[in-house]
Amino acid sequence: MVEISRRAILRSGRLLAVASAVSVECGRASAATGCAAKPIKKEIRMTMKHDLAARSSQIHWPEGFDPESADLFSHNELVIQASCDKIWSQIIDAEKWPLWYPNSKDVALLGGAKVLGDDTIWRWNTFGLPIESKIHEYVPHTRLGWYGYPPGTRPSFYHAWLLMPQGDSCLVLTDEVGMGKDAVHLRETDENLMHRGHDLWLATLKWVSEGK
Repeated sequence: MVEISRRAILRSGRLLAVASAVSVECGRASAATGCAAKPIKKEIRMTMKHDLAARSSQIHWPEGFDPESADLFSHNELVIQASCDKIWSQIIDAEKWPLWYPNSKDVALLGGAKVLGDDTIWRWNTFGLPIESKIHEYVPHTRLGWYGYPPGTRPSFYHAWLLMPQGDSCLVLTDEVGMGKDAVHLRETDENLMHRGHDLWLATLKWVSEGK
């Protein structure tokens, strides 16, 4: 695994944890003094057990990728203050991921595809590894799921997205199952790495979706 990518995810994970634990305490100071913002470092390490307990029953899993029997699993979710349609347009424009998601590189859609669609195949680098992916589920603006695998091998990962409107906002869920020796190795060396990587993906997706 490429160390630069690993350090970026570790650093981003710590920043997200610190940001979520910031406590602003206002004493009885005068208006001229104001409030003092006191960040409290409280790093929360999510385990596979936590993610399995929090996962959504609404995700459609293909045969052979049951989270309960997975070698590796992550569940992440975030409410984004943008429409699901706008967020969807960011997700399917895969070749632009590297512009806003630092855990993706060299994304190349095959067969002349411009964006992700039914049965799209693409190659890219993520978590420092060369991966080929293929769309399995495609329901516009709502559901997206793809297989991931080293080129020339059988699918060993499955990554699902579910977008659900929440008024003017959108609840974005992203779950991933890993099976086989690569997933076992990742779980044994850093069980939390995939969860942190997807936390970063959602945080940057929120940034790019809300900022335009």
